[in-house]
Amino acid sequence: MGDVMNQAKLAEILCKIPEGVFNILYVGRRIRKDGQQLNAKAQFLCKIVDKQTQPIDQETVQNARDQIDNLGVLFSGDFIDLPHVEDFGIPGPASDIPVRLYKPAKSDESNPLPVLVGYHGGGFIRGSLKSHDGFFRRLAKFGGFAVLAVDYRLAPENKFPAAVDDAYAALRWVQEHGLEKGLDPAKVAVGGDSSGGNLAAVAAQDAKRHGTPQPLFQLLVYPTTDAHFTAPSHELFANGFFLTEERMHWYRDNYLTNPADMDDPRSSPNMETDLSGLAPTLIITAGFDPLRDEAEAYAKMLKAANVPVGVIRYEGMVHGFMSLSGLFTDADKALKTAATSVAAAFNG
Repeated sequence: MGDVMNQAKLAEILCKIPEGVFNILYVGRRIRKDGQQLNAKAQFLCKIVDKQTQPIDQETVQNARDQIDNLGVLFSGDFIDLPHVEDFGIPGPASDIPVRLYKPAKSDESNPLPVLVGYHGGGFIRGSLKSHDGFFRRLAKFGGFAVLAVDYRLAPENKFPAAVDDAYAALRWVQEHGLEKGLDPAKVAVGGDSSGGNLAAVAAQDAKRHGTPQPLFQLLVYPTTDAHFTAPSHELFANGFFLTEERMHWYRDNYLTNPADMDDPRSSPNMETDLSGLAPTLIITAGFDPLRDEAEAYAKMLKAANVPVGVIRYEGMVHGFMSLSGLFTDADKALKTAATSVAAAFNG
């Protein structure tokens, strides 16, 4: 109990200190790598995380889940109130999938809202409706569209491809039944961060594989796109920048059943050889993120397949920054850009 209270107090203090103070604190000591300069507040956060993170051989799945839920509550920023937030279940391939519907305005079958089907991050083994509540509230508020957040099955209890099966099922449910909840089945996008970005990308690919309607747009926020982890940024930012390479391997080993799964496009979207016909895409990356280069490689693959794609790199940021609106001004800037891009696709 005391640790939780101490973390809450520390979070409150960190969120109140302007980023400019950290610029002064780290004057002449800012980390520079690969032609980029790390945000000073991120540099301070990374130092704290390094000191407090459990050694991987002592880590447990439950501790990792508690950690991301706590971070989501403590650092998500000012609470965004919305007129309609509803939890319910939708049919899934194995059991009902819990979802949370965020609406920035009232809607019904005669006046439906466009909707983003959203998948939370967390390395496929953690993350929840709780951890990403602030993230999805902000997207709904900033973009003026509904968000259906999907609480897909997690590993290791449910190994690959359980999560991707749930992700595609949620997309299909909105396209077939969304109108019952005041959602426009003709204006559906997919999006998510990290492992959630992976699921959004795979859901769009699955739609093509199955011959079902493509979403109108893909919002991929620092997505993991290649489970081999061989892109240069994995070595460049292996340690000291919030998400470590060691932890990435731990997530992957808990998620996949065997090494051959790494070659499956449903775990590694970069392994898909035909990306033509996929939905227009925005990929957002962080400069000091092990996942940066594989995400940007996916953007190049989409472009080569004539898919409209944009890439925005926040050079001074670390993995997960868009969930930390209480800490980083770049978080809300990125969320507003993302929301505007999704809204433009709906209005186009």
